[in-house]
Amino acid sequence: MSERPDDIRVLDQDTATLHQMGYAQELARRMRTFQNFAISFSIICIVSGGINSFSQGIASVGGASIGIGWPLSCLFSLFFAIAMGQIGSAYPTAGGLYHWGSLLGGRFLGWITAWFNLIGLITVLAAINVGTYLFLLGALAPALGIDTAALTPSIPTGYSILTQTIIVGGITLSQGLVNHLGIRLTSKLTDFSGYLIFGSAIALTVALLAYAPHLDLSRLWTFANYSGKAGGGTWPHTGNLTYLFLLGLLLPAYTVTGFDASAHTAEETINAARSIPRGMIHSVVWSGLFGWVMLSAVILAVPNMDKAAAQGGNAFFWIMDHAIPVGLKLPLYIAIAIAQYLCGLATVTSASRMVFAFSRDGGLPGSRYLRKVSHSFRTPMIAIWVVSLLSIGFTVYAPVYTTIAAVCVIFLYISYLLPIVAGLIAYRRSWTQMGPFDVGPLYPVFAVLAIIGAAVLLYVGVQPPNNQALTVTLGVLALTTVIWFGFERKRFQGPPISREQIAERAQLITLEEQALEGSGD
Repeated sequence: MSERPDDIRVLDQDTATLHQMGYAQELARRMRTFQNFAISFSIICIVSGGINSFSQGIASVGGASIGIGWPLSCLFSLFFAIAMGQIGSAYPTAGGLYHWGSLLGGRFLGWITAWFNLIGLITVLAAINVGTYLFLLGALAPALGIDTAALTPSIPTGYSILTQTIIVGGITLSQGLVNHLGIRLTSKLTDFSGYLIFGSAIALTVALLAYAPHLDLSRLWTFANYSGKAGGGTWPHTGNLTYLFLLGLLLPAYTVTGFDASAHTAEETINAARSIPRGMIHSVVWSGLFGWVMLSAVILAVPNMDKAAAQGGNAFFWIMDHAIPVGLKLPLYIAIAIAQYLCGLATVTSASRMVFAFSRDGGLPGSRYLRKVSHSFRTPMIAIWVVSLLSIGFTVYAPVYTTIAAVCVIFLYISYLLPIVAGLIAYRRSWTQMGPFDVGPLYPVFAVLAIIGAAVLLYVGVQPPNNQALTVTLGVLALTTVIWFGFERKRFQGPPISREQIAERAQLITLEEQALEGSGD
């Protein structure tokens, strides 16, 4: 990369900021603001989660789950992004959330935030790649005469799990290889992914609206009960429409997540203190807007809502078969499948940086190996492959897509919430040094709204048929408690530099710069 003088100045500032927090510049800092945005936008990927989890919306209360539920859930995601952006601007390091939790809430909060975020990232990678497999299956199986029921582990069998594991494993390992080869290649692909997501979402929207038999906008605020058989068994039967509407929020909640990738790649981003909040907030805003328009078009193109909802997990493909000509479906499916693959690729990047940052401070077993950076490619190579293998392993333990998606929503939003709550308690008390992005007295407001949103998502995330998500969550809580009090409380020291020391170093540097400017005058 050929650096301009202003780039060199900003890079020097980024390195100095990192040194203030006690870390050396080990990773290659090559990502610009758009690339930092693109990696979060690629992980959100509305043509991945929005399509693969579409049945969770339509099979709850029908069109209202998109018209009303999608923007409502995205608004809460935006509250998270703003609150996290303020913290990330003040502390722009790889693995962001772990570092934020440690500095604002102490060693234990940072440690448990890291574990929850790491589990969330590994499971979201599993969900993305299982979703990609299911999308390819739904798109190609009818043309190839394949029996999807025999291959899809909605009701797990040894054969279906083995088939899914082999294909998902191949997808994940190839994403690991691309990440291993360097941030330059990964950044170029995520840049392309950002444009591809925009392009494929717009093309799908235009096609659906153009071929829709009629456009009834009232569908977007009409409530219907599609629980039980009416929704293909997606949700258990219930007569409570409010409860069913809340269950449908899992569609946007799962889709619009992973925007913390902008923070995880902070040490590879130029002008990180400004780029991180921009990347997170813009990725949520644009994903929310384009996703809402795209999925609204899907609802408007449905020839018969009752028949579409009854298809369950196959609802999107049923709608496409009845609305879009065969010659147009194939290029749309190809673009969507590539975007979904690149979504998983960006997730490997995010998760591996989280592992690297946590291991750098000795937070994981085998930390001295996991923190190693390749001299040739300047990437955390061992972390990349460990993340990839753990993700594949989780798909064997929990092969059902909806359960994996519910688990990742729970763990990611808990990990988002913990540093936000710590920041709320410390705001303007012990935490007084803010970064370039500062919403001022509105921070506590956004933090409280994020807490309310998280409470709703945690409640719906463990409801039937995703009971296994509750088992996994409680099991992890019990295990982390035992590990912390049994081993880590005395061993784990947290970040090398405290919040107070960072503030002192920043103040000292400011005074030195002022003295130099004074002498120059």
